[in-house]
Amino acid sequence: MRIKALTAVLMLAMASYAQNYKTENNISYTTKTDAYSKERLKLDVYYPENMKDCPVVVWFHGGGLEAGQKEIPQRLKNKGYVVIGANYRLLPKVTVDKTIDDAAEAVAWAFKNVKKYGGDPRKIVVSGHSAGGYLSMMLCLNKAWLKHYQIDADSVWQYIPFSGQAITHYNVRKMQGIDALQPTIDQYAPLYWVRKDCPPLVLICGDRELELYGRYDENQYLARMMKLVGHKHTYLYEIDGHGHGGMVDPGFHILDTHIRQAQGQPVNP
Repeated sequence: MRIKALTAVLMLAMASYAQNYKTENNISYTTKTDAYSKERLKLDVYYPENMKDCPVVVWFHGGGLEAGQKEIPQRLKNKGYVVIGANYRLLPKVTVDKTIDDAAEAVAWAFKNVKKYGGDPRKIVVSGHSAGGYLSMMLCLNKAWLKHYQIDADSVWQYIPFSGQAITHYNVRKMQGIDALQPTIDQYAPLYWVRKDCPPLVLICGDRELELYGRYDENQYLARMMKLVGHKHTYLYEIDGHGHGGMVDPGFHILDTHIRQAQGQPVNP
């Protein structure tokens, strides 16, 4: 049985690599009409031709909510995934509620459109690094953001933030006149919204001694609180020897592992 299962995985992997992939760039995903939204709220879709029911990864870029551009990470290519790289409006041009709303609208677009790219709306993973990780955590834990677009946050397959901030984001605090090292937990903190009834939450961080502003410790506390309120599928990973930027590349192996496990496939060591 083990040999048959491994053979099936190898055949799937070979099929994925043999696929031709296409990218559609700069697709507007918004109904907002202001000039900054029209300029900024676009996404790219990377997808395999002639495949159906593929896992979908919605990826939000990092940059402290103040910078950055949409991207299709190289480590997500040639995996049989549909990958959506989305922009969002940036601080301080807008307040953080606008930014989180943009992320919600991008995920809602994915639910409504991935089928035409071969994606399965039942297999959507919301992910991202740093600021992008923070946005994915907020969408997971505060259901109001996606509900605004008639999407149940619990219909997302998995949330897999890379090094996201669990307390109020430091650049949100900067706009509130609070120092980056003065921690606060308000409505813009994922920790504020811990709940037991959300989809799997996979928290990935770098080395606790190398991460930005105690990021691992924040995620560790979030994981603890999720377990205390009764959530049974919170996972926390610390990638030793890797800092805030360096943890991204090995983090994709963890993302791949959870996608494989959710599909009942054997996991590569």
